[in-house]
Amino acid sequence: MMPAPLVELIGIAKGFGQGEARVQALEGITLSVAPGEVVGLRGPSGSGKSTLLNLVACILEPDAGVLRLAGETVWEGGWRRRDLRALRREKIGFIFQFHNLLPFLDATDNVALALTLAGIELPEARRQARALLDHLQVGKRATAMPAKLSGGEAQRVAIARALANQPRIILADEPTAALDSERAGVVMDLLRQVAREQSAAVLVVTHDDKIFARFDRMVSLRDGRIEAAGLPAAALTAV
Repeated sequence: MMPAPLVELIGIAKGFGQGEARVQALEGITLSVAPGEVVGLRGPSGSGKSTLLNLVACILEPDAGVLRLAGETVWEGGWRRRDLRALRREKIGFIFQFHNLLPFLDATDNVALALTLAGIELPEARRQARALLDHLQVGKRATAMPAKLSGGEAQRVAIARALANQPRIILADEPTAALDSERAGVVMDLLRQVAREQSAAVLVVTHDDKIFARFDRMVSLRDGRIEAAGLPAAALTAV
């Protein structure tokens, strides 16, 4: 039996503005991501990639459709959860194009902060943060401030922060755009490793053709609709 999807969108729609100024950002989006799967979202500027990611993150509210996360119906005709912050904290990890590390905290405390927000005492949070940094092969930089980290090191610390609470859903917005080919490959290999080890669903917005071949599936958006989905990643590099 196929495992139940961790991310499931059925007929999702989202628009912005009113009247003649209204723009339909997404229309009729049906998409699922299974445990252990790494799916890429690509498309031209304005195609709806970031809007889709923000809907899955429960930052934006859909206009229509059904959104399920880890088996829970989160939105259907309205939010089914009152505390969306708790939902994001419990189920979702975020990785951004720029690492967004707090400049006044070292690598360990940047990761530990996510754990303390979940109620873990600081000494234990730091212990877990160091173990996670070691696992992502950046433990030797545990006491370094963000300004002293290379681009690849900073992105690994950001990934550690996103994984701190062991989310089943990982959302990444252009995580390799600021990295060279080698470092981009390392980051994607880490995400694939995490997806397999934690049975997590990973959804990545990207236009970085250097990493297309590292996805299990690519989904192409255009004008708010899915143009192509499920094509082999290698084939999409030529589209």
